[in-house]
Amino acid sequence: MAEGQAQSEQHLDAGELFRRHARFVANFLWKLGIGAQEIDDLVQEVFVVAHKRGGFVERDARPTTWLAEIAVRVASTKRRSLGRAPRQVDLDDAAKVPEVSAGPADIAEATQGLERVQRALDALDLNHRAVFVLYELEGESCEQIAETLGVPVGTVFSRLHTARKNFQKMHNRLLTLDTTRRTA
Repeated sequence: MAEGQAQSEQHLDAGELFRRHARFVANFLWKLGIGAQEIDDLVQEVFVVAHKRGGFVERDARPTTWLAEIAVRVASTKRRSLGRAPRQVDLDDAAKVPEVSAGPADIAEATQGLERVQRALDALDLNHRAVFVLYELEGESCEQIAETLGVPVGTVFSRLHTARKNFQKMHNRLLTLDTTRRTA
């Protein structure tokens, strides 16, 4: 390894990663469908894995992308061990709350919108959902996601395409259902 390359790489141990990115990991796990009661344990598990891997050495991936890959695997293992589907969304867990100055109708509409989005996300399987969340919500590139998840970039493009299509179809179905209920 060249001396210039070694100096340009940044090493973050699990403690520093936790201080900088624990909130990101918790939010990411929540977006993957992990219930609020399980978040703390799984965040801890993610950083235990990070510690076992010797921390993060910055090369091509960002720390958040690397931690997201670990979080996807931890969430997948948790789901398999429990043998159950993703949780039903509880919007009290949501980090986003409508503005205080909003009226009751605005708050109700925003809440319904969040419910639809979360339910549409919940309909995606974990692999599609992870790619969708990393790309659409976290702003990661397909190349970064592919490298982090250890899959070909074509697989990321395919999962993203499928996730977008399925998310849109489910969101539209839920929107139609909500509109029908309101007019009935």
